[in-house]
Amino acid sequence: MKKIIGLILAASTLFSALYAAGKETAVSESKPLKGSYSIYAGALGEEAAPTKNDRKIAIEITGRPAKEMFESMYPDYQPTCSGEKGDRDRRKGNVYCSFNQGVGYRCFLGIDLRTGKSIAGASC
Repeated sequence: MKKIIGLILAASTLFSALYAAGKETAVSESKPLKGSYSIYAGALGEEAAPTKNDRKIAIEITGRPAKEMFESMYPDYQPTCSGEKGDRDRRKGNVYCSFNQGVGYRCFLGIDLRTGKSIAGASC
């Protein structure tokens, strides 16, 4: 009887470990971020110095994080902003990512700092 209970316990432990090993983790670890930002007022393409009542931030993310974002946002958006052969664009809401063979992956997003709302971070 003790051998049967031991076997059942061992099998249960083994199956639990195998099940846990096959599951994906829900949260990934934080990673460094490469990019740049600009705080401005006005509209994209016509930026002005930020004011007390009008402050927005445009954020550009580059490198590996931009590539991961780009790959998560399929399908490609047509036509591309550049119109150049081999360039690719992807857009979801106010997030815009692009791939250019000379520049690599870049993603853009924006936030209206007075309202906290998402806005476009780049224009075509």
